[in-house]
Amino acid sequence: MIEIAFSSSFKRAFRKKIKGQAYLQTKFWQKVEIFKENPFDGRLRTHKLVGKLQELWSFSVEYDIRVIFYFASKTQAVFVDIGTHDEVY
Repeated sequence: MIEIAFSSSFKRAFRKKIKGQAYLQTKFWQKVEIFKENPFDGRLRTHKLVGKLQELWSFSVEYDIRVIFYFASKTQAVFVDIGTHDEVY
């Protein structure tokens, strides 16, 4: 089981882009539950980023909504950003 921490930048992006949109909020929390059990579940399409973001990973909430995160340890991930592909990369 993976523990999740939310950075202040993630919280800010979440409030701005997701909060208040019931469908996206529901979808996000469903994906978080999947992530906690297995961050590499195929439904998340988790992948390592490259270039200037090479220390980070990404998974999909919806077709064009991504969560950017890193592993702080084997059992903890820190979410750092959420938004569309163009917003987070």
